[in-house]
Amino acid sequence: MSSSVKAIAKEIGADNYIICGNGAIIYDLKKEKILSNSSIPKAKVLELIKICDENNIYYTLNTEKYILSKKLNYNLKYYYYENSKKQETRTTNINIVEDTLKYIEENDIGKVNKMTVSDENIHIFSGIMKKLKKIEGINVLDVTNMSKKIILSGTQKEELNYFYTEITNENVNKWEALKKLSEYLKIKKEEIVAIGDNINDLCMIENAGLGIIIGGSSLAEKNLNKIIVKDNNSARSCRSYRKIHIKIKCYKNITNKQQICYKMQKILYILSTYCIIK
Repeated sequence: MSSSVKAIAKEIGADNYIICGNGAIIYDLKKEKILSNSSIPKAKVLELIKICDENNIYYTLNTEKYILSKKLNYNLKYYYYENSKKQETRTTNINIVEDTLKYIEENDIGKVNKMTVSDENIHIFSGIMKKLKKIEGINVLDVTNMSKKIILSGTQKEELNYFYTEITNENVNKWEALKKLSEYLKIKKEEIVAIGDNINDLCMIENAGLGIIIGGSSLAEKNLNKIIVKDNNSARSCRSYRKIHIKIKCYKNITNKQQICYKMQKILYILSTYCIIK
C-alpha cells in the first residue's frame, strides 16, 4: 500500500479502511491487510501498452510499488510537482523508464491496479478511446471533460490541459468496492454516505444512501438530484456541514461524532466509520 495514501489517511483521521486504484484495492489500515485486490491481468496490460505505443499515446501504469511511465507529462507531471511540496513519506513514487514493455519483461513491477491514458487533442483522444473500448475484460472510464491543472515554478506558471481516461479490471469501480466493504462490515446501502467531484465518483454518489457533490465540479453540472456543497474549499464550512448533518441524522448508525470533510481533493466516505477512497 502506498505510503502517500497512508499519510493522507493519517492526516484526516481515517484509520480503518482505504479503497484505492478506483476500487481495485480495499485495504484494512489497522490490520495492514489487503481485503480485496482486483488488478488488471498482465496480458491485458501488455495489450493496452502496445495499442498506446502504436498510436503514440501517453499512458501511466499505477502499480503496487509506483506509477510507471516513459516520461513526465500531464497527470504524472502534476504529481511530480506536488511531490516537491510534500514530505518524503507523503510523496507519490514515480518510476520513469525508456521502454515500458521491456522493463515489465525484465522486472517485477507488481500488480497493475489502474492505467491512465491522456492526450490534449480531443480528436486523437476520442480515437484512442474507441480502440480501448473494444478490448474485452477491462473497464474504461467514459470521461468527457478536460482536466485542467496549474504548475508554479517561481514566477512562471504552466497550465496542464488534457483529456484522460482511467482503465481498471472488468467490473472494478469505486461503488463495487464500497459495496464489498459495506458487506464485510455488515452495513446497509442506505447507511452509506459518499462525497465526490469527478466522473469516477458518479457510481457511488448515485447508489449510496446519501450522495453529496462538490460544487463547481463536472458532476455539479449534471443536474443530479443530490446535495451540492459550494466547492471543495468550503465543503467543511458550518453552513455546508449543517445542511449535510441534518440529512445524515435520518440514517441509522451514523452519529453526531462523525464528520464529513473534503480535504486535499481526496474523497472521504462514511460507513458508520471512516473510509477514504482514492
